[in-house]
Order: sequence, then structure tokens, then C-alpha cells
Amino acid sequence: MDGTIALPHDTAPPPALHACRACGGMLHEFVDLGVSPPCEAFLSADQLHAPETFYPLDVRICTTCRLAQLPQYLPPEAIFTEYAYFSSFSEAWLRHARDYVALAAARFALGAGSFVVEVASNDGYLLRNMVARGIPCLGIEPARNVAAAAEQAGVPTLAAFFGRALAARLVAEGRAADLVIGNNVLAQVPDLNDFVAGLALLLKPDGVVTLEFPHLARLIAGNQFDTIYHEHFSYFSFASVQRLLAAHGLRVFDVEELWTHGGSLRVFGCRADAAHASSPAVARLEAAEEAAGLRDPATYAGFAARVQAIRHDLLALLIGLKRDGARVAGYGAPGKGNTLLNYCGIRSDLLAFTVDRNPYKWGRFLPGTRIPIRRPEALEAEKPDYVLILPWNLREEIARQLAPLTARGTRLIVPIPRPEILT
Repeated sequence: MDGTIALPHDTAPPPALHACRACGGMLHEFVDLGVSPPCEAFLSADQLHAPETFYPLDVRICTTCRLAQLPQYLPPEAIFTEYAYFSSFSEAWLRHARDYVALAAARFALGAGSFVVEVASNDGYLLRNMVARGIPCLGIEPARNVAAAAEQAGVPTLAAFFGRALAARLVAEGRAADLVIGNNVLAQVPDLNDFVAGLALLLKPDGVVTLEFPHLARLIAGNQFDTIYHEHFSYFSFASVQRLLAAHGLRVFDVEELWTHGGSLRVFGCRADAAHASSPAVARLEAAEEAAGLRDPATYAGFAARVQAIRHDLLALLIGLKRDGARVAGYGAPGKGNTLLNYCGIRSDLLAFTVDRNPYKWGRFLPGTRIPIRRPEALEAEKPDYVLILPWNLREEIARQLAPLTARGTRLIVPIPRPEILT
């Protein structure tokens, strides 16, 4: 398939969200980022003269459970059946996966008699570490092209969407799990209750589920509006996740704060009656969210104004560089970068091109902005004066990769938490 998004012309988008998708509570506006095409709908050259469909990016906040959420303008099948993101192209993600598997194997005594399931397993970047340790596992990945890459890497993978029905089928086949992993998938699930019910059903009586997701508190504090895009339906606080899991008989017994995506949480859950003891980290994070004002409507009210200021400052910076005759290129073609560029109105007159390590994207164009995506070697050939780092959460890894370029005078720009030229 040529593109990532394949929504038939006669398929109407799902209805707008009028009540919280988790608890049914009332919704108030959080931030409105205008309209944007789906962030992974990269264009081929022959699509440049065709129209694109733009959808609103208007996030609401639930007044009851404080779940931030985007209406479901596209069904998951249109976004995730063929996908352009492969986790294995990030060295930092590969290290993160190895560290997690080492931790989980030791903490939960995983071995040849265990069974591990990862939901949204991508290209097997994590489960290949389970395979190497001789731990039986199964990946569940809806994107057919990505699931095929995992199979080729030796990771057993089922190309399917996960929910209560699939969990029931696996349990009936005798494949209940000692550990269920869900890294950066919870935000991408429109039917949260069906998904979490499936997690609870799939677990063995003393099994553990771990979920990683960007932390709403860090999104707000770090002005991380670019992590909002159509494949991310929900944005979680610790309290909203606890409430969601509890509604399906799951108890959060531990939590860790992570560096990923500019600040994420890893929660450890089990059945409510399981023997896993609660960690003091749970109470500490509950208190920290209370102190950060995540229950206070005023905390959310100021976010939109800060987002507008970033747009104005980034545009002023790039326009000033353009007037001075500087040439600016981008690094990366992540989903967050497409939200940033479309919201700020940045086109190829200000950003000549961007590069990416993923061959799937080479020769394509960013959705909406239509900025060309080239191989990383293009930076060495073109020697731009500035490089805008779009996956700013990987700024240290990218700065190391670009060290030969910066040694000759190229300077790096990060847009979040505020536009800044790195020294």
C-alpha cells in the first residue's frame, strides 16, 4: 500500500466525542490546535497534486476523571493497518527495551515456563529480547507491514487489534499471560474499556500488566502540544489511569517515571486480589499530581496560551533566519513533528527538507506541509546552517549523530519546551 492512511471515500468518520470515553463524564475544551492531516499519512510524489483531508485537533478534558482526549475522527483501521513507524530505528528505544526486559525477567522470575504477550508490539524491537532469553512470547500488532518485520526478526506476531474478544480467544487456547506489556498503545485506543477489559481477562491470577504512556503532567509542564495527533486519542494522568484500570478489576501496585516521550509513566497493574504489594511510589505520585494541580481547572486553562506563544516564537526565529540568508533543514519525520509544523504553518520555504533514518519514508513528503523527506546523508551533502530537531525527546541521541556536522558550524534548534538554538 502506497500511503499509511486508507480511509475509503464512502466511509464517514466516527461521530464527535460528547462524553468522556472512559467514564462518560462531561467534557470541556483543553486546547485547540486547528486542523491537520493524519500525522503518518506521508505522501508519495504522485500524490502531491491531489487533495488531503484535514481533521480537527481539538482536545477536551473530562471534568470527572480528568482524562484529556481527542474525538475519534478516524477509525483505528484507517491509521494502524499499514504504519510508517518502526521502533528499531531509534538506538535509545532499543536500549530502553533491553533494560525493561532485563528488569521484568528478574523481578517477575520469567523463564521457559512463562508466557509474555506484548500488545502493539511494533517490529518486535522489545520481544526479540524475550526470544533471546528463551522466554515464550507473542506480539500483537495490527499494522500488517510492521508485524511482518517482527516475524522476519524471529518474534511470533499476530496481526490483529487487541480487545476483549481477542483476549478471550487466547485464554481459551491456553495462552493466558504471566506478563502483558503495553508500551505507548493506551493513548492509541479509542475504546478504552474494551481494551482494558481484555488486559484483565488475559492475565493469569497472579499475572502483571505494565503500561507505558506519556504523562499528562509532563505534557502540560513542558508545553508538549506536539504530542497531540490523531492516532493519540487520550492523554493520561496517573489518577485517570488508576481509575480506568480499577473499573476493570485491576490495581496499580507500582509506578515509575521515565524519560521517554519527554516524560512518561510505567505503571504496574495486577488483579485487585493478587498478592503484589503496593509500592510507596504510588502514594508519592498521587501526592505529586495533587500538588501539580491536575485536579484544578486553572492548570489546564493556561496551556493554550503558552502553545500560541511557542508558535509565534518559532515562526519569528525561522523567518529571521530566512531573512538573514540561512538555510534550515529538519531532522526526523515523527508524528509530533507533523503536528508542530502544521500548527505553526511551517512549509518548505522555511524548512527546505527533513531527513529520517527510516527507509520507508525516503522520497515521501510530510503530510500537510509537503516538506520532502530525504536520507540522513543529505545533511552532509547540503550542509545547512541550522537543523530543526523534530523528535526533540531524542535530542541527545541526535546531537551525537550530528556531531561531525555541528563541528563544522551547523547549529541545532529544538522547538519544545520553547524554541531554542542549542549552544
